[in-house]
Amino acid sequence: MKKLLLLIIAVVSGLGLWGQTKNQFMEGKVSYVTAQSVYVKFNSTEHINPGDTLYISKDGNLIPALIVKNLSSISCVCTPITEHEFKISDVVVALIKSPVVEEPSEVVPSGLVVIPETIVDSTEQTEEEEGYQQDIRGRFTVASYSNFSNTDVPMNQRMRYVFSFQGNHLGDSKVSVESYLSFTHSNKNWDDVRQDIFNGLKIYNLAVKYDFNKTTRAIIGRKINPRISNVGAIDGVQFEKQFNAFTAGAIAGARPDYMHYSLNFNLPQFGIYFGHDLAGKKGRMQSTVSFIEQQNKGKTDRRYMYFQHINSLVKNVYFFGSIEMDLYKKVNDKAENTFDLANIYVSLRYRPIRQLSLSASYSARNNIIYFESYEKSFIDRLLETEALQGWRMQVNVRPVKNLNIGLNGGYRFRKQDPAPSRNLYSYVTYSRVPGINASVTLSATILETSYLNGEIYSLGLSRDLIPGKLYGDVSYRMVNYHYYTGELQFDQDIANVGITWRMLKKLSLSVNYEGTFEKPYTYTRLYANAGWRF
Repeated sequence: MKKLLLLIIAVVSGLGLWGQTKNQFMEGKVSYVTAQSVYVKFNSTEHINPGDTLYISKDGNLIPALIVKNLSSISCVCTPITEHEFKISDVVVALIKSPVVEEPSEVVPSGLVVIPETIVDSTEQTEEEEGYQQDIRGRFTVASYSNFSNTDVPMNQRMRYVFSFQGNHLGDSKVSVESYLSFTHSNKNWDDVRQDIFNGLKIYNLAVKYDFNKTTRAIIGRKINPRISNVGAIDGVQFEKQFNAFTAGAIAGARPDYMHYSLNFNLPQFGIYFGHDLAGKKGRMQSTVSFIEQQNKGKTDRRYMYFQHINSLVKNVYFFGSIEMDLYKKVNDKAENTFDLANIYVSLRYRPIRQLSLSASYSARNNIIYFESYEKSFIDRLLETEALQGWRMQVNVRPVKNLNIGLNGGYRFRKQDPAPSRNLYSYVTYSRVPGINASVTLSATILETSYLNGEIYSLGLSRDLIPGKLYGDVSYRMVNYHYYTGELQFDQDIANVGITWRMLKKLSLSVNYEGTFEKPYTYTRLYANAGWRF
């Protein structure tokens, strides 16, 4: 197995071909999430079509995550194709291929590494060529989540405030600042927030970057490094230097507290990483290998190596792979070096023609063990647990204009599980139905796990009420679950109504209602979101 993994690393790092187009990035935000669909809002959907793939940034690279079912002038209704748990305000990226010749802006979607089209020898740059231009952008959102029912459970009201800011090269200088903060509280936890502000305040990103020149930079504060994002947030200092197509970097600092994400310098971490970028005419390639040491009060908590590779150099083919190897373990108070597979993930997408897209992925995940942070008894249980493995395959077809058909199947298993988990999701979408100028989607999901099987059937309709200003959607889902234990039958009817109003160019408001009807109970969820961009 170890030799095979090393061979995989060597082979994928050497892939390379040439091509003609380059990509532009259009960033959107998740505005609403249901059990079957994810709603993503853009400034405009002019260059997006039903059946297109939307991406999320993972490990510093773009990972296929959503398929567009239907859309309006500013919003897309999408089907998830990964196990990623989408949340309100998550960043989603549309990859727009075009023959433009201008260089992309230095400001790119959060967490995304953009590989330059051409590699410039840093020795040829002059101070005049290294001019910087200020670029400031940000967003503030207020969201309300209300849950109530006709049961004895009291109403739950949750508020969430999010502030994000990206100030590149402030005052045309070498200094940049970025932040992403959220504050959440409910009618049930205000006392906890008053006792400790970090029970409500989460600082996901708060950092200052200084560019010594175009190839050398340093960052201080809390930030996830896109080249080694599997490490998570780093509280401390990061340094990176480019040598033509190669990159070397180092980190030194601490991990956020694992209880409430505050500062905790009892959890130091440090490491180094090396990367290689290659840009071709048909696509790009990036490889990164890193070595990370994480500690708890000076003792090794975890030591591991991480390798990731992204490759789109072959026309119409996108590949992403990552491998995580543990280099240390401590069993029965005996520490030793090791080389054990912790996680592996590979994803391949092929689009032979515009109307057809095929994708497949495989993952094998072991429990991540922190030998100093976990109790010994818990570590013993984790060591006995087998890896969770899973496959996912997907086919999307657009046989005629405005008609999209998709099929998505998944299979997950662990040796000690009574039975593997299977799921199958299919949908048919017709956009711009004549007469009502709306998009209609019919979908079905079949689930089978070790403790239940079930079916979910859904019908949805969405359209622009006022083009570019007002967008609405309605949907109905019928859910049938059958639990093996106790022969319990679980039936639900779920209705959803949503409306989005773009009041001003940079100010928008959305309101969604979701009602779950399960005789004799009714559960109601109301979600409202107001956002202002600057």
